[in-house]
Order: sequence, then C-alpha cells, then structure tokens
Amino acid sequence: MKTIRMHLYFLLFITVFFFFPLFAGAADDQNTSLPEPISMAEAIHIAVEQNPEIKAARFQMDAVKSNSVKALSGFYPQLNFTQSFNRTTNPMWAFGTKLNQAAITQGNFDPARLNDPDPINNFTSNFSASWSVFEGGRTKLGWEQAKQNLSIASLTLERTRQNVIVQTAKAYVGLVLAQKNIMVTKQALDTSNANLNMIRSRYNSGFVVKSDLLRAMVYIADLEQQQLLAESRFKINEAMLNASMGSGEANPLNPVTPLTIGVEINGTIDTWIDAALSKRPEMENLRLEEEIAKKEVEKSRAGHYPDVNLVGNYEINSEDFSDSADNYTIGAVMRVNIFSGNRITEETKAAKSLLSRVQEMQKSIELGIKVQVREAFLKAKSARKRIEVAKTAVDQAEEGLRIVRNRYNNGFLTIVGLLDAELARQQAQTNYFKALHDYKVARVELELAAGTLDTNFQ
Repeated sequence: MKTIRMHLYFLLFITVFFFFPLFAGAADDQNTSLPEPISMAEAIHIAVEQNPEIKAARFQMDAVKSNSVKALSGFYPQLNFTQSFNRTTNPMWAFGTKLNQAAITQGNFDPARLNDPDPINNFTSNFSASWSVFEGGRTKLGWEQAKQNLSIASLTLERTRQNVIVQTAKAYVGLVLAQKNIMVTKQALDTSNANLNMIRSRYNSGFVVKSDLLRAMVYIADLEQQQLLAESRFKINEAMLNASMGSGEANPLNPVTPLTIGVEINGTIDTWIDAALSKRPEMENLRLEEEIAKKEVEKSRAGHYPDVNLVGNYEINSEDFSDSADNYTIGAVMRVNIFSGNRITEETKAAKSLLSRVQEMQKSIELGIKVQVREAFLKAKSARKRIEVAKTAVDQAEEGLRIVRNRYNNGFLTIVGLLDAELARQQAQTNYFKALHDYKVARVELELAAGTLDTNFQ
C-alpha cells in the first residue's frame, strides 16, 4: 500500500512539473495577445455609426421632421372635447343652466325663485371644431419652411458625417505615423547598440579613446528617450481614434492600413473650387435659408390680410346624467387687423433684414470656401512632392551610413561622423513617413473642402 501511494505522489509531481508551465504559458500568451487589427475603412465605418456628434445630428433631424408634421396640421380642422362641472346660485347662470338642460317649468318664472334660486348642478360635455379657411397663406408658407428646415437638418447631418470622417482619418493616420516612428527609433537603437558593441571592442583593443565610447552611450540614451516619447504619442493618437469612434475607453488598437503614397490629386484648383461651390452642404444650406427668409417676409405681410375660420360647437348639459339636453352652434368668423401699433410693419422689416443677412453670408461662405479649397489643394500638391524628395533622402542616408561605418571601422573617421550619419538616416526615415502622413491628411482635407468626402476614403 505504501508503495502504491509513493507511485501516486510521483505521478502527481511529474504532472505538475511538466504541465503547469504549459498552462501558465498559455495564460501569458492570452494576456499578451495583440489587439484585433483594424483598417482605416473599419474605423471610419464605426465612427459614422457610433460617434456622438453624428448621433446628436440624427436626433436633431428627427426633431425637425416632427416640426414638419406639426406644420402640416394647420391644414386640418381642429377638434376638441371638454367636460366640465358647475354648481351655482347666480340668478342669471342658474336660469340659463335650467334652460340649457331643457328643464324650465312654469314655476321657474316665479320672481322669488328667479331672484333667489336654489343651487343647481350642471355637467357640460362640449365638442368644438374650428377650421381656418383663409389666413393669407401663412400655414402653407410655414409648412414649406418646415420642409426646407428638414432639408437643412439633412445637410447638417451630412456635413457632420464628413467632419467625423476627417477626424477619424486624421487620428488613424496619426496612429500609423506614431507606429512608424516607434519602428524607426527601434531600428536606430538596434543599429546604435551594434555600433556600441563595435566601439567597445575597439576601445578594449586600444584603437579608440574612451570619449568615443561615452558619446555612443549618450546617443543611445537619447534614442531611448525618443522611443518613450514615440510610444507616448502612439497612446495619445490611440485615445483620439477611440474617441472619434465613439468609445471613451482606452481600447488597444492595431492599425493595419499602411502609409502609402496613394492616388495623385487630379484636376486644377478651379475644378476643385467649382465642385466645392456645387457640393458643399453649407452652400445648399444658405440657399435654403434664403428661401426660408423670403417666405418669412411673405408671412409677415400676410398679417394685413383677413383671417376666416369656420367654427362649430355641440354641447350636452345634464344635472345628474339621468336626463340631458343638447344644442349646437355653427358659424364663420372673420378677423381683420385694423391697427397693430406698427407690429406687422416692423415684423416685415425684421424679416427683410434677416433675408439680407443670409444673402451676405452666402457671399462670405463662398469666399471662405474658395480659400479653403485653394489652401488644401496646394498643401496636397506640396506634400506629394515632399514624398519623392524624402524617399530619395532615405536612400542617400542609407548609403551614406554604410560608407561612414566602413570608414570609421578603418579608422578614417571619428565617432562624430558615424553618429551624424546614423542621425541623418533616422531623420530621413522619419521625414519620409511624415510626408506620407501629411499627404494623406492633405487629401482628406481637400475632399472635405470640396464636399466630396465619403466613407470610401482611403
């Protein structure tokens, strides 16, 4: 029995010794797994669905849509039902209540009862209707204004969507740039550490002075600080992209859309300006606002016209619901404003002033759009050219570093020349990725300025 127990302990020990590290390793792998990859297109799609600004614009559009339905209600008759209860000893109301209840008898004409009636109860059920048949066209104008406000809300939603796409694209490209900067700094660190080993070997052999070794170590320390800064910038851009996608959490992101040169900008500045003037939501908004302002002038003038309404009333009166009497009234009412203390005239003046304001704003927005498009177009063209120059600089810096390293190994150059060559290559690579970033940002800003931006931007 003792032998069997010893065998069991031995098997348990072997199981724990060999399999526990595997389970622990699997848990570590799960904890250190990379975040799910996300492309720019996926980030833009999520932002368009989840960004709070877009959601707010959608709710605003729903509210304006309800106002449009409310404005349409002015064309229909208005029906109301009222239920009321009264108890009175007022001589006039008491007699009138009896009359409405069809309960008048000969005894009710007794002067003593007329002058000092008993308390009387009355339950009144009233159905009323009114229908405006003419009011100078104010209802029709208000309904048309409501429809135009709905169009403005739709255009505002579209412009908000475009702004969110730009915000998301910039944050995404900034995240990729930060990722590239981390890569460049790490590459520079790897190269510098290899050079440090070489310098240390030469120092130990007596071929270089200690200052060369110290300079190399200081340079590596500076690169380590740059790496920390690059990692910090990555986290900042990660937070910005999360916020743009409607997430308040610091979710880890793994951008997979590379920084590429992309398509070249086609057309001339005038072509892009013409597109902007025809497609920018702001221009269409102001055109609609001008139409609304014109209708507001017409509405204010309509105050001088008569209002004609058809009215109707059906009433049931009862003291205790055991018996009742009913009556009805139908008719028409016309109201004409004779004098309003210049209220209508001043309303018209105010509406005309607002119309002039909108017309001047149209001119101002048009000038601003032209400047925006021109600036974005020139930035995009400049950034495109910088990419070619930066790529050439990277190739030259790579070759320069190779030559300098060989000359340093042969003792023809000092450590300063080697470190300068390493720095030049790092700077050239950084400038190249920055040029790619700037061109992508300039392209998205140009399409935003032209009003042609959509979720398919790459």
